[in-house]
Amino acid sequence: MATNKNTDGNANSKTKAFRKKNLSTEELIQGILNGDIATLARAITLVESTNTEHFQKSNDIINQCLPHSGKSIRIGITGVPGVGKSTFIETFGSFLTALGKKVAVLAVDPSSTISKGSILGDKTRMQELVKDKNAYIRPSPTGHSMGGVARKTRETIILCEAAGFDTILVETVGVGQSETAVHGMVDFFLLLKLAGAGDELQGIKRGIMEMADAIVINKADGNNIERANLAKVEFTKALHLFPAKENGWTPKILSCSAIQKTGISEIWEVIKAYTDDKPGLEGIIAKRRTQNKFWLLQTIEDQLKQQFYENKNIKNQLDQMIKLVVDGKISPFNAAEKLLSLAKGT
Repeated sequence: MATNKNTDGNANSKTKAFRKKNLSTEELIQGILNGDIATLARAITLVESTNTEHFQKSNDIINQCLPHSGKSIRIGITGVPGVGKSTFIETFGSFLTALGKKVAVLAVDPSSTISKGSILGDKTRMQELVKDKNAYIRPSPTGHSMGGVARKTRETIILCEAAGFDTILVETVGVGQSETAVHGMVDFFLLLKLAGAGDELQGIKRGIMEMADAIVINKADGNNIERANLAKVEFTKALHLFPAKENGWTPKILSCSAIQKTGISEIWEVIKAYTDDKPGLEGIIAKRRTQNKFWLLQTIEDQLKQQFYENKNIKNQLDQMIKLVVDGKISPFNAAEKLLSLAKGT
């Protein structure tokens, strides 16, 4: 027993020493390329940092990892709260690791910017997957705008791919702009739905339906099987009303039970058919090019905004200008022009 305690103590000491050590950019990059999870986690923390000193270092890491990325299948998973996303992701992720896949689970949660929490903050909801050596779960970055959260998640995808993860699952909370953000960083977009919750099509935005490459009716078990089959028919009819996708792919309607682990292999077969199909593969390549262009322009916009608000002249004058606008003493447009001139130093 004493030997075990000493061994555990030595392991803990080494872990603590590693965490305290300030790794160089080269050490972080090498650790990521070697597939070391602790180093990967540290690099992601650096990427998520709002500290301006970390910005250049994180950029260097991403640039060095970029040639080693892009070889995974990126799958977005969305659905309203209560649809069973966490259970589905755990079951699906475990299914994939059993096939020999390395799975990274990431989150895009705009609510975390307010609550400082995350939809994946409580890893106890994925007790089995979190213990899987071929899986890595990362909560949503906090302290950022929606755009910031999305950008940091996209950068995290690059690092995870460089670390050898070949399947990236990106979960979204299923409200607001998060679906659009996730759709802009994944290859395959999966919409989870719940049967038997009233009108099957109620509450589904047209845009989300158009983005989906597959709709999966979850919790199709017990008394819910019949309702799940009815929901599949309703969604199939509804999809005929939408314009065809540019790559020629027809969205598939499936059902599963994440708890009973049924229908999971069929979902994976659909995703494989999408990625193995020539039009689908060409669509992924074209989509990633479009996504890269979008993220270039988005990053420029975000950086300009950040530089604007960090400008000392703006900090000194912003509150005063806001008060003048609120009091109706100056128009918002005139105030904006004055502040922009200050930022330019003119």
